[in-house]
Amino acid sequence: MEMHQLRYAVAVARSGNFSRAAEQCHVSQPSLSQQILKLEEELGERLFDRTKRETKVTPHGAAFLRRAVRILEEVDAATREAHDAKELVSGVIAIGVIPTISPYLLPRVMAAFAGDYPGVEMIVQEETTARLLKLLQAYEIDFALISPPFDIGNLETSHLLNDELLLALPRNHPLTRKKVIAAADLKRENLLLMKEEHCLSDQVLSFCNRRDFRPKISFRSAQLETIQSLIAAGMGVSLIPSMAASADKKSRLCYRSFNDGKPQRSIVAAWPKQRPPGRAAAQFLRMLASGIGTVTPR
Repeated sequence: MEMHQLRYAVAVARSGNFSRAAEQCHVSQPSLSQQILKLEEELGERLFDRTKRETKVTPHGAAFLRRAVRILEEVDAATREAHDAKELVSGVIAIGVIPTISPYLLPRVMAAFAGDYPGVEMIVQEETTARLLKLLQAYEIDFALISPPFDIGNLETSHLLNDELLLALPRNHPLTRKKVIAAADLKRENLLLMKEEHCLSDQVLSFCNRRDFRPKISFRSAQLETIQSLIAAGMGVSLIPSMAASADKKSRLCYRSFNDGKPQRSIVAAWPKQRPPGRAAAQFLRMLASGIGTVTPR
């Protein structure tokens, strides 16, 4: 059974005439008639009663044609949706991102993308790196914005930027009088960190380990903003990504660079090698890459 046979049969039923149906389908009448006969032979039932004056749909034909119409409508809708997605008229992008990136890197780009492509829906999933890697392998997200190290496996990655980690201090802290900070200055401080499953925690501890000291960890949180609020309350200090420091518009904290090897994290986009980003996702990544300079000052 072929799609064009369904179209011919529906056209005959709607026009009530083989000649008019052939004109509508832009084929010769003998060709259309032959295809209808083949369809009837395959089904083992007549679809039409033919007379010299008119063509009537048989009871069997009526039952068959109701479904044929629905099939053709679904095929036409699928074709339109595929075309719209190709032209970025419609579609869905599923974005995975770690929480220490999402509120600082995405909003401006998402707003710009929505302005250019209002028919494309964006879904953002904020998860830990380990969880995002599982979502990538299951093809549940188009790409993830994450920070190494992680098991690359069968992933493709595209580097987006390096984000410096700055020492965040209460505004009345003695270290605010220093323009630059040494790692040794952290030895006597209470350090506030993200929970262990968050990559930022590992990156901060790696920086301390490379300087041969073990920090005093007094608190862990799943929210970077909670850590910033506790620092403002005098509960300790922490290393905060530059993009988060730049978003601190109320200037609740003082931020200082290190003078003995500035710690930083790399931010990359990752996706499965077997499933590269589609057109909408690829366009989003291009806009993200081109807008990096405006979303990460410092």
